[in-house]
Amino acid sequence: MNTMIRKFLTEEDGITAIEYGVLAAVVAAFIATTFSGQLTTLFTAIFTAITKAIP
Repeated sequence: MNTMIRKFLTEEDGITAIEYGVLAAVVAAFIATTFSGQLTTLFTAIFTAITKAIP
C-alpha cells in the first residue's frame, strides 16, 4: 500500500494535465474578455437559427 501511494505522488502525468487545463482556462478568459460583444452577437445568431430550424 505504501509503495502505491509513493508511486501516485511521484507521477507527473496529472500535473501536466492540470497545467494544460489552467492554460486553456486563461486562453478562454482572454478570448471571452477581448471579443465579448462579438461573441454575444455570434451566439445570438446561432441560437436564433437553431430555434427557427426546430418546429
